[in-house]
Amino acid sequence: MPQLTSNRKATFNYTIQEKFEAGIILTGPEVKSVKGGNLNLQGAYVSIRDNELWLVHAFIAPYKPASLYQIKYNPERERKLLLRKNEIASLIGKMKSSGLTLIPLNFYTHRGLVKVTLGLARGKKAHDKRASIKKREVDRDIGRALRGK
Repeated sequence: MPQLTSNRKATFNYTIQEKFEAGIILTGPEVKSVKGGNLNLQGAYVSIRDNELWLVHAFIAPYKPASLYQIKYNPERERKLLLRKNEIASLIGKMKSSGLTLIPLNFYTHRGLVKVTLGLARGKKAHDKRASIKKREVDRDIGRALRGK
């Protein structure tokens, strides 16, 4: 399962509580562009509309060889996510009751299909982010000290 891209800021800005795998509906040129790594997940999130999950603000660059056929292409259009009904119902319930949000963590291919890993997450406060930075620096210093011996 080769990973195509990841949302590197997700673990810094959010505390991930659960992970889910979902399919995504893309057009042909979008699939080629995604497999080429031309997408950005920064600022992307999942919204609920009519008991369906939609990926919002995920930037997928236009596929250059098909640019002639993509005249009115919107790189940040909303894209439908594919999950089972019971998974969608449980996610909607968790999002509404617990104040959690659903964010894309990474895109990858599985048997030739593009999949997205979603994270059920809670936003971090500023002091949580500072604690994460401090912990990372301490771990880095310990690693350097151990390598130095």
